[in-house]
Amino acid sequence: AVRDGQRKFLGTLWNTYAFYTLYAEIDQFDPTKYSLDYDSLSVLDRWILSRMNTMIGRADSCLAAYKIPEAAAAMEDFVDDLSNWYVRRARERFWAKGMEQDKINAYMTLFTCLKNVCLAAAPMIPFMTDEIYQNIVRSVDKDAPESIHLCRYPQVQKEHIDPQLEADMDHVLTAVTVGRSCRNATNLKNRQPLAQMYIKADWKLDAFFTAIIADELNVKSVAYKDDVRAWTDYELKPQLKTVGPKYGKLVGSIRKALADTDGNDAMEAIQENGVLTLSVNGETVELTRDDLLISMKQVDGYAASSDKGVTVVLDTKLTPELREEGFVRELISKIQTMRKDSGFEVMDHIRVYVDGNAAVQKIAEDNEAKISRVVLAEAVVTGKSSGITKEWNINGETVTLGVEKL
Repeated sequence: AVRDGQRKFLGTLWNTYAFYTLYAEIDQFDPTKYSLDYDSLSVLDRWILSRMNTMIGRADSCLAAYKIPEAAAAMEDFVDDLSNWYVRRARERFWAKGMEQDKINAYMTLFTCLKNVCLAAAPMIPFMTDEIYQNIVRSVDKDAPESIHLCRYPQVQKEHIDPQLEADMDHVLTAVTVGRSCRNATNLKNRQPLAQMYIKADWKLDAFFTAIIADELNVKSVAYKDDVRAWTDYELKPQLKTVGPKYGKLVGSIRKALADTDGNDAMEAIQENGVLTLSVNGETVELTRDDLLISMKQVDGYAASSDKGVTVVLDTKLTPELREEGFVRELISKIQTMRKDSGFEVMDHIRVYVDGNAAVQKIAEDNEAKISRVVLAEAVVTGKSSGITKEWNINGETVTLGVEKL
């Protein structure tokens, strides 16, 4: 339990703080020189600030009622959203050159979230929160209280809480989670682009949120459907430990009846009514979700998954264009890994070498501008190997990559 807490909360909070300090040091960013201009913030900024204020309110009320685990859970959920959603989605804004308003907004939003979650968590994790406070607050504001434990508990800014925005982003997160399980089931890496995705849910999101889903799951198009039967099917079996005591000798007949039942019809009945009703040997049998072992059967060329009332279907058929784009993303990922393993600084410019595979060399040549922009390469040289080299297997193709700091 301690290890889980360290990994899920303490480690995640510390990594988020480390991300902020890394880029703040590069840009010599001083939060005391700017203000949080709420009207100019992006949707993503407003969402995480809404989540922050919701978290503060929940943690405060839980602590007031001595509900310590519930307060901690609210903070843990927020830190997870801050690190694994906000920072990941906003990362490229910190890489932008100069100090334009959007970059200032990203810095100020992340600073505000880090400061306030530390203020909220200070009674529970006194030392880590004070170390973060000393480094991001006291180091730039000598008039700030000497310790985080001399600060007031953070106050909720109700005007910055947007329940609809939080609900919409929750839908996005659910769709992305279910979509990732589709990819995992077919061993399709997220770096491999796909053409189409279908979502069946009791909600539909606007173009902005839908675009986030498409980007996260690396699909070209997302469509909402009321019926995804063409791409889904389910196999249902009785859960013996619950069905056995209820229906005894009928278990064998129930298993056969379930095998003969249309899987999509059965799932619709369970989702709408909470129960599947069958006629077995002249008797009425009622089965809840807990009485059933349900597995989704995949239709050739598609991957489907369901959770929390949401069904996602991915078109897994790959065109030559999609395959090439997948190779480019894999090349970028491998080069970035080599940069990190070689000890290069974040802003170091490099030269890239691609050798030993004509097909991969051609892809690198055709996409040189895109690769160079992401990995900060001045040039991509093919047919030659130099610098720090390593042999990779990329989608079944063996190729030697080299990186050289300029």
